[in-house]
Amino acid sequence: MSDSRYDSLARVLTAHSTKLKAGERVLIDVSDTPEEFVIALIRAARVAKAEPHLVMHSGRISRELAMGVTGPQAETMASIDLARLKKMQAYIAVRGSQNISEMADVPQSQLALLSAKLRPALDYRINKTRWVVLRWPTPSMAQQAQMSTEAFAEFFFRVCTLDYAAMMPGMKALKALMDKTDRVEIKGPGTDLRFSIKGIGSVICGGEHNIPDGEVFSCPVKNSVEGYVTFNAPTLNRGIAFDNVRLEFSKGKVIKATANHTKALNEILDTDAGARFIGEFSLGFNPHILHPMRDILFDEKIAGSFHFTPGQAYDVAGNGNKSAVHWDMVCIQRKDYGGGEVWFDGKLIRKDGLFVPPALQALNPERLLGKKASLAKER
Repeated sequence: MSDSRYDSLARVLTAHSTKLKAGERVLIDVSDTPEEFVIALIRAARVAKAEPHLVMHSGRISRELAMGVTGPQAETMASIDLARLKKMQAYIAVRGSQNISEMADVPQSQLALLSAKLRPALDYRINKTRWVVLRWPTPSMAQQAQMSTEAFAEFFFRVCTLDYAAMMPGMKALKALMDKTDRVEIKGPGTDLRFSIKGIGSVICGGEHNIPDGEVFSCPVKNSVEGYVTFNAPTLNRGIAFDNVRLEFSKGKVIKATANHTKALNEILDTDAGARFIGEFSLGFNPHILHPMRDILFDEKIAGSFHFTPGQAYDVAGNGNKSAVHWDMVCIQRKDYGGGEVWFDGKLIRKDGLFVPPALQALNPERLLGKKASLAKER
């Protein structure tokens, strides 16, 4: 059965995010996603006169493959993925999941093997195609968000079809400021971070690569990070639910890491030499996303948040750090989450989740939503 919301979202992904053109090839990569939406994507690609190609996955089947994967098998999988991607100009991934912990019992060594072997295909997709990734709403996600299935679906389509163009003036102002910033200081409960982003540059994220979106990211100079940070948003990695992650840094490297699963946290950070260095720093400001749901595509865009990412840096606005890990960890600094401050070169940029400089106030929720927004209560 057709759903007009499917058609609207498919248009966002093909027209705004990947900007498909006539004659281009797009790989539609879906996992546990309704056939009706896959059809909507194929039809939207054809409206652009592009050539759609399809790969379909299942979370349960992916788990079974991961349980017994060998090095040679993973290399073959990676070579197939890379060869396919090299024929594409664009890539759209839609990832559904009936169980966010589907991979929880796969040995960490297996997941680390897959991550390392598949990295070249991932890097090619990120750096050589126009790509976008989003989750598909499921009852499992609604449960994570502490919402009914129907209410979450309405929230999902509202946030995913946001008018990202309205964010552009504020995002451009934030990018201009980050591009000329040297010293960054972040303070809050359990957090006192200091690092440099001098010469790194920054990137606006306004719906081109992730849906939902709403962030501007940069990256610390690799050896500059000092201090400590406590993340008050829960996070998920390799099927394990982590809470209260705290990282302590010296000369850019994580020298101490604790959480509710401290052993598993450190095993992931010991994946390779780059996993204990930071590959991304970003400020999030999507006005519709206010509370964490252990889904990073949503959580990293939370209004009034920042995220700090152990592992791989992007080629653009990166510091050269290489790793099989790229783990976005989120701290919310609004008053209802304990508050906090972000300083650039000694000037207060954001306090308790709200931007202070006039040019950046366009990114505050009440401006983006066109009304006075309640950050603490809306869910």
